[in-house]
Formats: sequence, C-alpha cells, structure tokens
Amino acid sequence: MLQEKFYDNFIKDDRWKYIWEGLGVTLQVTFFAVLLGIIIGFLIAIIRSTYDKTGKMKLLNFFCNVYLTVIRGTPVVVQLMIIYFVIFGSVDISKVFVAIMAFGINSGAYVAEIFRSGIMSIDNGQFEAGRSLGFNYPQTMRYIIMPQAFKNVLPALGNEFIVLLKETSVSGYIALQDLTKGGDIIRSRTYDAFMPLLAVALIYLVMVMIFTKLVNILERRLRNSDH
Repeated sequence: MLQEKFYDNFIKDDRWKYIWEGLGVTLQVTFFAVLLGIIIGFLIAIIRSTYDKTGKMKLLNFFCNVYLTVIRGTPVVVQLMIIYFVIFGSVDISKVFVAIMAFGINSGAYVAEIFRSGIMSIDNGQFEAGRSLGFNYPQTMRYIIMPQAFKNVLPALGNEFIVLLKETSVSGYIALQDLTKGGDIIRSRTYDAFMPLLAVALIYLVMVMIFTKLVNILERRLRNSDH
C-alpha cells in the first residue's frame, strides 16, 4: 500500500521533479532575498544609529521608521501579493524576482534592527577611542564599531536566514512553483495529501536542522575567538 502510494506520488510521471525543482526555487529565492535584506538592513541600521548618536539624518530616520513600522506591522504574504498584483500587476515579470524583492524587503526590516542593536551595544568608549585616534565619525564606524558589531550579530543573521527560508513557503500565493507549491501540485494530481506534504515538511525540517547546526558552529567559533 505504501509502495503504491510512493510510486503514484513520486515515481509516476516523474512527479518527484516538482519537489526537486521547487527546492531549487526556494533556495534561490532565500539566498538572494537574504542578500537584499542584509543590504537594506545595513543601510537603515547605519541611518538610525547615526541619528541616535549624533542627531543627524533626521529626515532619513523618519522614512526608515515608517518603513520599519509598515513592513513589520503587515504579514509578509500580503506584502508579496501587493508587490506582484498591484505594483507589478500590469508588467510581465519573473515571479522569482518578485518573491526575492518581497522577502528581501521584509527581511530588511528585521535585519535593520539586528544590525542597529549590534551597533548600539558597542560601548561609547569605543567611539571616544576612535576620536582620540583622529578618526571622524564615518571612520570610527568603519574601522572600530562595525567590525565588532558585525561579529556580535552574525548568529542572529543566521537565525534570520532560517526564518526567511520557512517564510518563502507562502510563495505559492503568486503561483510561484517553490518547494511547498511542488508538493501541492503532486497532491492535486494524486488526490493524496499525506505523502507529498510530508515530504515537503521533512525537506524543510532537514534544511532547518542543517542551517541551525551551522549557526551553532558559528556561535561556538565566535565565542572561542573572544578568549
């Protein structure tokens, strides 16, 4: 019975390819969305921490606060559909690109706070030390503050990558054939939800376990390097 179900769900008509191709799309979207999120988050964290410490960039800080409030206050699936059906509704555009944009913009809001917390956790004495060496504010940030802050937030960035990996499972709302959608396509062909959705869940679980292990290794190495 199980063998027949396995054959119908994965072997017949090469249905396993829906899972395999969907996995590739999921990893692609996750990777590039993380990169976009890091870029956006880094820039916003610099603006907000600069305002907090110097009072400069008041207007940019206001827009950053609006961005953070809107993005963190609305569901990512709604943001995804707004970008696809509203912003790019009249344009023939790649669904993968839309997903990368949506998840990258969403992730950027959380990465910004991760970076900002890392910057603000550095003691003010470090800024004073930079000034005593003749560095201006940008030089102090570049050579003294950011290397320490980046090291402190690396584990949190790793966890954000894991969260983002799971969030991409809603990509099917714009008919993007990601891993979850691949399992759903098989379900629609075989009328059997158990095996394809279980396979999708197991693949996500394995990927999360692998990335969690890598983050834990990174945390241990960072702790050891402090000694």
